Amino acid sequence: MIDVALKGFSARQAAARFGFGDATAIVWVRRARQTGERGASKQGQPKRCKLDPHSGFLLTLIETTPDLTISELSERLLAERGIKAGHATLWSFLDRCGLTCKKRPPMRASRIGRT
Repeated sequence: MIDVALKGFSARQAAARFGFGDATAIVWVRRARQTGERGASKQGQPKRCKLDPHSGFLLTLIETTPDLTISELSERLLAERGIKAGHATLWSFLDRCGLTCKKRPPMRASRIGRT
């Protein structure tokens, strides 16, 4: 539809030919003419995390106490900042920051391979 409109037809004529709404065709053709972009635009608002304003606090806390569990991190966040955050929220925040958490407690060393 955009190609037809760019080859000389009006956006309304192209919309009628392909069964699109006039307003949709006008917006798509205008965007194609101005920016050359033909893909769908992103919809909705950007994802925001309620922990983003507290990232400095959290990252400093993790840096000073690297063996904190997510549960302990959640408790400290509630106690010191009054922010209640679930494990999934904290996990997503840490993942976006490039940090990982151990899922299991440390195990004792294996006897195999010792001499």
